[in-house]
Amino acid sequence: MSDPEGAADAVATDRLILRKPSRTDLPELFALYADPRVWGPDPLTRHDAIEQTDKMVDNWCAAWRRDGLGMWTAYSADNIFVGIGGCFVRYGVAWNLGFRLLPQFWGQGYAQEISTAATTAARNLRPDLPMTAYVLESNERSRRAVERTGLKLAWRGADAGNPDASAVRLLYSDRQLPKEAVNALTER
Repeated sequence: MSDPEGAADAVATDRLILRKPSRTDLPELFALYADPRVWGPDPLTRHDAIEQTDKMVDNWCAAWRRDGLGMWTAYSADNIFVGIGGCFVRYGVAWNLGFRLLPQFWGQGYAQEISTAATTAARNLRPDLPMTAYVLESNERSRRAVERTGLKLAWRGADAGNPDASAVRLLYSDRQLPKEAVNALTER
């Protein structure tokens, strides 16, 4: 279910312009997802070919059509690519918050700025859905950023589909999650 109006395709925060992704963003997005400093904590997100990035943009645009909201590209006021972030409805049971920034923008509060805009937009569209976020336990930087949004740990367990059998996935939420929602969000 999505609001036919949806969220704004572009949102301005204090320092960023967040906008719906397009094919013109492919070079920047591929560079972000191909950078080992960025995907290192979560190797399943590595892009080896721009075709992977192109498919990801297709998926993000599908989320915008389906949910009225999705991932944004984040640019500074002077049009410098900073990263991505936003949220989409995951498995029909929850909003899923995410962000990924170029390393030169880490530690400057951009993840919080993106998360605040995304959370506000999602709650305006579907306040009935919980806000969640996934983080690999070993990714301390992302874990701290998610915790700063106010989300609380809701589940900890094996990272389904990860070739590293020791990988532990954390699921954060803004509220108590029904068991069915936890199962839907963690068993794939």
